[in-house]
Amino acid sequence: MCKHEQTFCPRCHGGFECKAGSISLCQCTTVTLTVEERSFIAAKYTDCLCAACLRDLKNEFHLLQQQERMQKISTLFTKNK
Repeated sequence: MCKHEQTFCPRCHGGFECKAGSISLCQCTTVTLTVEERSFIAAKYTDCLCAACLRDLKNEFHLLQQQERMQKISTLFTKNK
């Protein structure tokens, strides 16, 4: 029998159904994550997150990546002045 559990997201505290026993039907599978995105999220949270928070954290990861790239460009520009 598949294990479905009503749980709460540790980030937003919203409720959702975790379907770890039938992972292909779980709400988290609607969010595709790269290895880098998964590592970023795993560094912050150890429990399952709702799909909305997974999407938010994916976006946060990309915003931070963009800020880091802009900082590098800014540093190079400043050094060349």
